[in-house]
Amino acid sequence: MLLKPQDLLLALKLVALGSERWTYARLAKELGLSASEAHAGVQRCLRSSLLLENVAAYPADEATRAVLLSQDIYPVMQRRRRGPQANASGNPVRPHDRFLAEFVIHGARFVFVPDRTPMTVGVPTSHSAPAFAGVFAPGSNDYVWPHPNGQVRGLGIEPLHPNVPFAAIQDGKLYEMLALFDALRVGRARERGMAMDRLAAILDPHTPRPPKPAPKG
Repeated sequence: MLLKPQDLLLALKLVALGSERWTYARLAKELGLSASEAHAGVQRCLRSSLLLENVAAYPADEATRAVLLSQDIYPVMQRRRRGPQANASGNPVRPHDRFLAEFVIHGARFVFVPDRTPMTVGVPTSHSAPAFAGVFAPGSNDYVWPHPNGQVRGLGIEPLHPNVPFAAIQDGKLYEMLALFDALRVGRARERGMAMDRLAAILDPHTPRPPKPAPKG
């Protein structure tokens, strides 16, 4: 079983949604996938431990169980859950904060290596994206996802998945994570360091981190 690019896109989308309720139809629509592709991607992420299953309580009322079963919903006995987000939303799965952060920050850039293209017009990414506004001055080495409706000219890099520009434009938080991930893939040392810090804070906010050393001088 191999993870596909859309699987990581799905996992990041679930991070962006947070405690919002979602359906596979919604995921498919907002990511430009089919519902079956969304479902298959979630299953691969579960097997890879990037996502965790939420377990709903088994309704005690016989009539309620009958209604659920008539809708092809199969309730199960409640199990002990861990973590502050454990099934708070009622969604079937949730991101595994620590494992997803470890994979995105330390492994995914070696798995999903981007192809680069000549100068083109597209949607800004990496340090050129809005997530880096005011941090790095725009320059000749701006990066973009090639896109016919883009308005920025720069060096083209292949997005994680062809639907990334479409999905990112609709969801600012997802856009930020995808651009930060691209900074890991193509950025210089300073940009990669910043992207690691910001992605860690977004993907795994509940894990304490050691304070940074004070600047010398």
